Amino acid sequence: MTTKDPEATTGQKHIEGATGPWEIVIGLEVHAQVTSSAKLFSGASTSFGAEPNANVSLVDAAMPGMLPVINRYCVEQAIRTGLGLNAAINLYSVFDRKNYFYPDLPQGYQISQYKQPIVGEGVVEVDMPDGSVVEVGIERLHLEQDAGKSIHDLHPNMSYVDLNRSGVALMEIVSKPDMRSSEQAGLYVSKLRSILRYLGTCDGNMEQGSLRADVNVSVRRPGKPFGTRCEIKNMNSVRFIRAAIEYEARRQIDVIEGGGVIDQETRLFDSVNGVTRPMRSKEEAHDYRYFPDPDLLPLELDQVWIEDIKATLPELPDQKKKRFIDEFGLSPYDASVLVADRDRAGYFEEVAEGRDAKMAANWVTSELFGALNKQGLDITESPVKAAALGQLIDLIKDGTISGKIAKQVFEIMLETGGDPAHIVEERGLKQVTDTGAIEAVVDKIIAANPDKVEEYKAKPKALGWFVGQVMQATQGKANPKTVNELLKKKLDG
Repeated sequence: MTTKDPEATTGQKHIEGATGPWEIVIGLEVHAQVTSSAKLFSGASTSFGAEPNANVSLVDAAMPGMLPVINRYCVEQAIRTGLGLNAAINLYSVFDRKNYFYPDLPQGYQISQYKQPIVGEGVVEVDMPDGSVVEVGIERLHLEQDAGKSIHDLHPNMSYVDLNRSGVALMEIVSKPDMRSSEQAGLYVSKLRSILRYLGTCDGNMEQGSLRADVNVSVRRPGKPFGTRCEIKNMNSVRFIRAAIEYEARRQIDVIEGGGVIDQETRLFDSVNGVTRPMRSKEEAHDYRYFPDPDLLPLELDQVWIEDIKATLPELPDQKKKRFIDEFGLSPYDASVLVADRDRAGYFEEVAEGRDAKMAANWVTSELFGALNKQGLDITESPVKAAALGQLIDLIKDGTISGKIAKQVFEIMLETGGDPAHIVEERGLKQVTDTGAIEAVVDKIIAANPDKVEEYKAKPKALGWFVGQVMQATQGKANPKTVNELLKKKLDG
């Protein structure tokens, strides 16, 4: 497939080296743990946080005579993901053995897919902050089993092995080298994680290792062929991915400009010092001696089954963003912020139902998200429920409280989880709309400040001072519109 040139799409600037401009070329291999209660080839549990080696079957431990049995649900999840990535689903795919030896790989090989994966080419659209869109091509998605985990810091002379992850189903999603900046790469991972979460095929929890990425970085002169790439392994943070790309690109430029050559190798990112370090020379496919797994038949899929799965797909972020713009009149930016997380989008829709959608979006994205970020809370943990925030907006719209008072009420709601109408009633926060009561305050302030009256006549912008005084005298309860009208009438009279 053909994708847009990322540089042409975004106006991406080149990196200036000592000898002229350079361009970064980035491709990612994202390993996403399939959301499934059982492993890819055994019935062992996939629960996170279990005691070491508690979730291990005889198949996972590679005991003699144990044969793998494919988990149909994991296959379905891979198909669902492929459809969500606008990718081709291959009706015929093959499982291969990828041979290498490591203590946490008890079989001595990993069951994966090589030349015939379950999902072919697709595309992910990445929204950039400047409003442009970068299309990142998907090369393939294949299913494979995870390895176990070696633990090196529990004993001074020995390493421990935990096989709980051994055999857990992974989807390896391989992008094309279409990204040209660390920003694009970070936003791509965030968008991919959002899609997976909408689909329910991976929880995307990078801190738990259920989503991690290998990052391929190379540099070249603009318009020249691709350079030699280095792979940075097992990145589990968008922030670290961006930092590693920035460092690695600059390192490669410095090496080349210093007369050296880039060795194709695998590197690790040292997040403490912000640098990449050599791990091993980069393996090629022939190093793994791939061959079809003799214990597993090829996967032959029914197109009808694929269509049935397609019919169950939820509304995905790009579709939801378009609807929010068309249906609610939101800006592309606000819509992007709201649809990035499925729970946030659902919360907003409940608040906006039957109300001023733009006002709802402002309250959700500014007041609520800001408060939750400060408290380190997820939207699902919000002390202010969507229905309650909607009621608060109703109180503003019907004139019961002003926007300023509403923010006070919102703070109380955050602390107590209380009902906004009850808070307003209990604390006497209702807006004063009685024209006579407001007029009495206005007259008193005008009479007490003749010098300010003269200042207003010379500079009408001084009206703001009078408005502030009235609002202060009424503890913010006076209707601002009424205050402005009365002050203008009396000061201009």
